[in-house]
Amino acid sequence: MKKTQKVRVEFRRNRNERTRDSDLTRQFQEHGFEEEKETQAERIGGKGDMSRRRTVVGELLRGDSEQRDGFEVVPKVDADAVISGRVIRVHGASSEVRADDGRIFSCVTRRILKTLSTKERQPVVAGDRVLFRAANNCNDNSTNNHNYSQAAPATAYIEGMIERVEPRHGIISRESKHRKHVIVTNVDQVLIIASATQPAFKPNLIDRMLIMSEKAGIKPIICINKVDLIELFELQPLVGVYAQMGYEVILSSVVSGLGIDRLRGKLRGCESVIVGQSGVGKSSLLNAIDSCLKLRVSELGAEQKGKHTTTTAELLELSSGGYVVDTPGIRQFMLWDIIPEEVLGFFRDLRPYENFCHYPDCVHLHEEDCAIKNAVAEGRLDMRRYESYLAIRFEERYSR
Repeated sequence: MKKTQKVRVEFRRNRNERTRDSDLTRQFQEHGFEEEKETQAERIGGKGDMSRRRTVVGELLRGDSEQRDGFEVVPKVDADAVISGRVIRVHGASSEVRADDGRIFSCVTRRILKTLSTKERQPVVAGDRVLFRAANNCNDNSTNNHNYSQAAPATAYIEGMIERVEPRHGIISRESKHRKHVIVTNVDQVLIIASATQPAFKPNLIDRMLIMSEKAGIKPIICINKVDLIELFELQPLVGVYAQMGYEVILSSVVSGLGIDRLRGKLRGCESVIVGQSGVGKSSLLNAIDSCLKLRVSELGAEQKGKHTTTTAELLELSSGGYVVDTPGIRQFMLWDIIPEEVLGFFRDLRPYENFCHYPDCVHLHEEDCAIKNAVAEGRLDMRRYESYLAIRFEERYSR
């Protein structure tokens, strides 16, 4: 951290109301301007309330992207007046925060954090370590009862305000409407859940999540659920491809109990996040791993698609030790901050062949004497993985 100083930083556009009215004609026709005072002066440029740059007292963190993702400055706070805690989940404009002493707070976010110009959709997400200020009338006997979730019992929540988000690591994110959607932060490993069937298995979605975990430096574990609905030998070729690349693959079934003990051991004492498409059984697996969680689950719809039973990412404490974040189902996973030329570097199996291509700028699509295409044709590389690379490398968003 650098020394506290005054820093000029970017804010979002139009963070305040416009100084000029846009409906002057209608106002004149309805009311006239007899009671209006004459305007003495008017700014035409982007100054004053409409300025995008403001002076903030804090610690400048520009260029420290590994420890600080999204913010250029950490606002100064009174260390004696704030409490340290971790965000359990975010519900609209309110965040549920567990203080280090175990108390639960319902916090809003300080305006400066919401208006700083970043590429992220929201400044606070589940898993964040934060410094927050409790309400002035906060004490052990002045709590309000709110039922934050129908799946959980009513808990005493104390109001507060998040003053600062601490440096992050282990960030799971994706692109959403040309902005960065951070799903969860501060995790050690990601458990990628797919279903063998119902809904249909989507290998390309797994490949995208593997790229995301590789870029974030988080250990990925692939879990194929609902294997009781098919014959296990049908998965052997697919499991072999990922295992040869060094990825750990776990086959699981809530019905038969296959793989549950192994998953429980992987989550014990770690901070993990579970991701996957809707309906693959993420919440059911967590209930089987820890019966104390009692998460809400539902059946698949008529089209064998999930129903988004889990609607927000939530940090859950496991009785065996450690934390796990249950996330909403993902139907589309667009990669964030990865250019087309980087895609091949995240494919462990295709990457070693790149240096043997005839052309140094080979994109492995239409060129002759391409080592990757030759390896696929000879059966040394998996055709499905090659097609997955092409789908990600040449997807439409890159052409835009």
